[in-house]
Amino acid sequence: MMSQFPYFLAIVFLLLAAWFAWRYFDLRRNVDRITKSLRDAKTPLPNSAEIDDLTSVIESRRTTFTAEMSNLRNEKERLATLLEQLTDGVLIADADGRVQFANPAASKLFGTSNPTRQSVAQVVRNHQLIEAWKRCQQTRELQTESVELPANRQFLQLVVIPDEHEGGSLLLAQNLTHVKRLETVRRDFISNVSHELRTPLASLKALTETLQSGAYADPEAGPRFLSRIATEVDALTQMAQELLDLSRIESGQVELNFAPIAPRDLLHSAAERMRTQVERAGLTLSVECEEHLPAILADKMRLEQVLVNIIHNAVKFTKPGGGITLIAESVEGGVLCVVQDSGIGIPSESLPRIFERFYRVDSSRSGSGTGLGLSISRHIVEAHGGKIWAESEEGRGSTFYFLLPHLL
Repeated sequence: MMSQFPYFLAIVFLLLAAWFAWRYFDLRRNVDRITKSLRDAKTPLPNSAEIDDLTSVIESRRTTFTAEMSNLRNEKERLATLLEQLTDGVLIADADGRVQFANPAASKLFGTSNPTRQSVAQVVRNHQLIEAWKRCQQTRELQTESVELPANRQFLQLVVIPDEHEGGSLLLAQNLTHVKRLETVRRDFISNVSHELRTPLASLKALTETLQSGAYADPEAGPRFLSRIATEVDALTQMAQELLDLSRIESGQVELNFAPIAPRDLLHSAAERMRTQVERAGLTLSVECEEHLPAILADKMRLEQVLVNIIHNAVKFTKPGGGITLIAESVEGGVLCVVQDSGIGIPSESLPRIFERFYRVDSSRSGSGTGLGLSISRHIVEAHGGKIWAESEEGRGSTFYFLLPHLL
C-alpha cells in the first residue's frame, strides 16, 4: 500500500501541472487575443471570466484613448484650416534652424514654393530678419523686426517666438504694406490740410493787420485789400465745403438723383461751364462724341462735377497754346468718358496716388486748389458703379478715363 503512494502523488502532481499548464496557455491565448484586439480597434475584446477585470479596464482605456485621438484629429484639422486661411505667414523651425512647417501665406510672402526643410536664412532672405531669428535663438526671448523690401515695395514685420520645449522657434510674418500706406495717407492728409489752412490764414492775418495799421482809410489800398480778404475767405469756404462733400460721399450720406443722360449732353454741359476759364488760360477745348451713344443712368450734376474737376486740373498743368479734349465712346461694359490734355504730365510713380486726398505730385507744381477734386471724383464715379483711372507720361500730357455702365 505504501509503495503505491508515491505513484499516486506523482499522478496528482502531473494532473495539477497539466491543469496549470492548460490555464497558463488559455490565459496566454486570451492575452494574445487582447493584444491583437488592441492593435486593431475594430476587433472586440475576448470574454473570459479570469480576465474580466483586465478586459473591462482595457476596454475603458481604449474607449478613452479613441475619444482623445478623435478630438486630437479634429483639433489638428481645425488648426490646419486656420493656418491655411491665415493671411499672416507662419513658419515653425527646429533647433537647427530648419523649417518644419510653413503655411501658404508664408510661401507667398517670402516668394518660395516649398520652404519646408530649408533653413530660415534661405526662406526669409533678409539679413535683418535673419538677425532677429538668431537673437531669439541666443536669448530665448521674443524678438520683433520690421523691414522694407524695395524689390516689391512691401513692409514686413517678423515676430520670432522661442519654443521652450523643442529648442526651435515660431516665426510670424505680417504684411504691413497696407497699414504703412494708410499711415502715409494720414500723414499727407494732416500735412496738406495744415498747409492749405496756414497759407490763407497767414494771408488773412497780414491783410487784416495792414488794414488796422491805416490802410483801411486809403481809398485805393483799402478796397484792394478787402477784395483779397474776400478771395481768401472764398478759398477757405471752398475747402471746407469740399472736405464736407468728401466726408459725406465716403460715408455714403450723399443721395444720388439717377436719371437717363445722353453722354453728349453731359460733355457739352461741362465744357460750357469751363470754357471761359480755359480760354482765359490760352487753351483750346473741344468735344468729340457721337450723337447716338447709349444713355447712362446717372446723377448729371455729380458727373458734371467730375468732368469739371478733371478739366480744372488740366487747365492748371497745361501751358498756354495747349489743348483739352473731351471724348465719349461706347465700349464693352458701358460708356467711356475721356479727358485728354497736352500738359506737363504726371510721373509714373505718382499715378497710383493721384486720387488720394490732398496728394501732391511734387512741391514744384504750382496752382491753386484744395487737392480734393480727384478724390471726390473717384468716389462719385464709384458710387455710379463705374471706375476711374489715368494714364500719363511726363512732358506729353495726361489722359483721365472713367467708365460708366449703360442704361439697362
